Amino acid sequence: MTSSDSSPGTLPPGTLTFAFLGLGAMGDPMARHLAAGEHELLVWNRTASKAEAFAAETGAQVAQLADLTRADLLISCLPTSAEVDELLSSLPNLKPGAVWLDCTSGHPDAARRQAEMLSLRGVTFLDAPVSGGVAGAESGQLTVMVGGDADTLERIKPLLTFAGQITYVGPTGAGFAVKAINNALLAVNLWAAGEGLCVLAGAGVDVSAALSVINASSGRSNASQNLIGQRVLTREFPATFKLGLLAKDADIALDVVRQVKGSAPLLAQVGGLIRGASRIIGEGEDHTAALRLIEQMNGQVLRGSG
Repeated sequence: MTSSDSSPGTLPPGTLTFAFLGLGAMGDPMARHLAAGEHELLVWNRTASKAEAFAAETGAQVAQLADLTRADLLISCLPTSAEVDELLSSLPNLKPGAVWLDCTSGHPDAARRQAEMLSLRGVTFLDAPVSGGVAGAESGQLTVMVGGDADTLERIKPLLTFAGQITYVGPTGAGFAVKAINNALLAVNLWAAGEGLCVLAGAGVDVSAALSVINASSGRSNASQNLIGQRVLTREFPATFKLGLLAKDADIALDVVRQVKGSAPLLAQVGGLIRGASRIIGEGEDHTAALRLIEQMNGQVLRGSG
């Protein structure tokens, strides 16, 4: 199955030139997997010192925007589609036949607009957000959900050494839509588990013990198994995925709901709660810090007993 809204990329055989754009918490470890390969790697970051440090450590080359004309495969990993738009507006002509893989958690509407813009330059755009967190990026086991031309994806799959699973999900914008809904579900599971544990804390229950039971029972989720015990009950809240970005993704999910005239009242309610938490607790806090708002609402603190 292929999309008709972009022309297939035609990467040349032999050694290629990659460009990685955005060396943040996710982008840095993703780019390191590419740097370890046989292809030339150019790196660019809005804060140039990060690119310079990365290049010094890995042997990659720091790129100015003009250097991107050499790239056969460009991979962006930026905070939002707005930063991708800003970058695209500043770019020189790119190599015809190149492929642009956008691993940003972007907006489906932006993907369609960006794909059309790049197609005029002879470049194929794939929206390819990733899931798996910093640990998945470091281990090279990220899940990548891709929208766009399926044939182009098949050609570049072997090059994406930061991925453990790569799944084609539909035409341009579909990757961003799946990521948004996925993260909206993360918000739902996280919020629901936080509410349940705060209620149990109010009833005098040992929340560490309760969480252990939940994780061995039908109420478990990724949030309960891999986030709450390690980040909330320890009171560490390590800032790996910002609460403001989770709120942004929940907002995108609700845009998708509206565009298809769907009914998703639970996603809408939790999306509003996460947006409120990001404003009260702080957009730069880890997404698990949303549970601090639930704690305030219940007069409880979720602290482990171990």
